[in-house]
Amino acid sequence: MSAVGDAEIIPIGTRGRPGRGQHTGKPSSASRSLASGPRKATPRRVPQPEREPEPAPEIEAGEPVGAVAEEPAVGPDQVSEGAGAATYVEERLPQGGIPAGEWLAAFQQSARELFGDQWEPQLARFLAFLRRRVTGDYVVDEYGFDQEITEKFFMTALRPIAQKWFRIEVRGIENIPAEGGALVVSNHSGTVPVDGLMTMVSIHDHTGRFLRPLGADLVFKMPVVSTMARKGGTTLACSEDAERMLRGGELVGVWPEGFKGIGKPYSERYKLQRFGRGGFVSAALRTQVPIIPLSVVGAEEIYPLVANLPSLARVLGLPYIPITPLFPWLGPLGLVPLPSKWLLEFGEPIRTDEFDAVSAEDPMLVFNVTDEVRETIQSTLYSLLMQRQSVFR
Repeated sequence: MSAVGDAEIIPIGTRGRPGRGQHTGKPSSASRSLASGPRKATPRRVPQPEREPEPAPEIEAGEPVGAVAEEPAVGPDQVSEGAGAATYVEERLPQGGIPAGEWLAAFQQSARELFGDQWEPQLARFLAFLRRRVTGDYVVDEYGFDQEITEKFFMTALRPIAQKWFRIEVRGIENIPAEGGALVVSNHSGTVPVDGLMTMVSIHDHTGRFLRPLGADLVFKMPVVSTMARKGGTTLACSEDAERMLRGGELVGVWPEGFKGIGKPYSERYKLQRFGRGGFVSAALRTQVPIIPLSVVGAEEIYPLVANLPSLARVLGLPYIPITPLFPWLGPLGLVPLPSKWLLEFGEPIRTDEFDAVSAEDPMLVFNVTDEVRETIQSTLYSLLMQRQSVFR
């Protein structure tokens, strides 16, 4: 504010406060326009002509990769001499991204932490396995048994269930011959035939042999189950296939109770049903292989069968439709088996080489041997039930 004579002059647009337009201590543009004196020329930004790219500077040893030579910064108020135009210099930064070497090192470190120091051989084996499956370079026998899939996939998937969930205890495993044909005869229970799968993995883990189960017709009528059963070593429960495998030195498994055994109510648990007409005994007599009785305790409690829907089962073509305390009330959660404690005991082999092959046509002899196997399994079941402390331990 200045005074001229007796009057006070206030700069226009400032209301007596300098620099209102910029909220700073400097006068605003309106105030500067009223001031006397020559005006300072404002430099104009003039685009520079295109120049050829200069070669990248050589990087001395020890200098960090990605460093850029610093160039002197030119402010907007600096004007190049002689050109009459303002010159601006922009700093060029390297392009963003992660080098391929760092990606590879991170992958190797993560694989080592996940699979251990031996991750490379494991990866090589897995890739070799995929190559064999894609090219068809694997062996399948005349029954459809795929040993590689059974050992590397089925057994690996079933083993934690047998060891951690059911905590299976195996007894009398020495009664299974190390080689040669033999017929394992077991009781059947559990509403769902889980006992057959657990028997397969238990025998393989303790003896290294593969049990070849004889399955019912329903198993091979189901689209996905039939393929998995064939690859796992299961074949149709007929005398011809059973005798061929026994003569070929295979370890064959049979469950003579069939669906009557696994579909019986919980009130009749551990009471053996009828063993059929003794077809498994005839096959053993013709092939002169031993019969090994197997008693399984614990499978009856995984799905306690309290009711059945026979009418609906006939419509759907099923042997039975189970109703348990958890299924179908809890939906898919009701299909989880209860973690009962399992006991498997293999009895002493019943020899059949004492008889000739013609004895298989004697119905009385077949009946006597069948009854002997059944009584052995039933008495062993009662003995194991007396020894078991609790259902779940």
